[in-house]
Amino acid sequence: MEDMLEIGGRKIKSRLFMGTGKFADKRLVREVVESAGSDIVTVALRRVDTSSREENILDHIPDRCILMPNTSGARDADEAVRIARLARAMGCGNWVKIEVIADNRYLLPDNIETLKATEILVKEGFTVLPYMSPDLSVAKRLQAVGASAVMPLGSPIGTGRGLKTGEIVKIMISELDVPVVVDAGLGSPSHAAECMEMGCAAVLVNTALAVAGDPAGMAEAFAMAVRAGRRSYLSGQMSPEGKASASSPLTGFLR
Repeated sequence: MEDMLEIGGRKIKSRLFMGTGKFADKRLVREVVESAGSDIVTVALRRVDTSSREENILDHIPDRCILMPNTSGARDADEAVRIARLARAMGCGNWVKIEVIADNRYLLPDNIETLKATEILVKEGFTVLPYMSPDLSVAKRLQAVGASAVMPLGSPIGTGRGLKTGEIVKIMISELDVPVVVDAGLGSPSHAAECMEMGCAAVLVNTALAVAGDPAGMAEAFAMAVRAGRRSYLSGQMSPEGKASASSPLTGFLR
């Protein structure tokens, strides 16, 4: 059975999205993307230099991938919009991950400014995926103004602490019509599997791959975990019970 994710009119096979920051050597990026099997790759625009005669990060992203520049570094909606427009002018396409962060300590997204930027960029024809602090009301407003998916954080970016926002993310999955993609905080393949078993449409991972001893091996592990979690979700998991239930009939004991 074909199980494709559809965002912005594009069908996507891999539910493991990948970030490209923090890699010790950008030449690793292509190998890790291939190991992950990712179809969507995000890159901070400030790392792109299309005028350089030397290699830049775009040289290491396979052509088959959907490039999704992010607005990392934006502190308000105006800056995010400016970065998105610049990315499109540089030939990076119409997909954009809105990232607006004014909090330098915990790096938590500013949902209000993110909503403003999303509304503007959707009207300009962008396929917008906003990174956000989990909040159902804001997520519904993002959906209403045309966000193609929402990307709640699992825990603060770069912490590797896993899905600490699970209860709210679960509510968002049940109440929204757009895909819910957990972004930030996932540190191990088991975290990704947990997200997918819950019903998330996809996950985005960066730091856990970039800092791994074997980034390509870790990417493969995440890819397997995402597939396993998705298969588990589609197969119908049992509900937890409060009391024991024998797996064999409680009759015919030896006397």
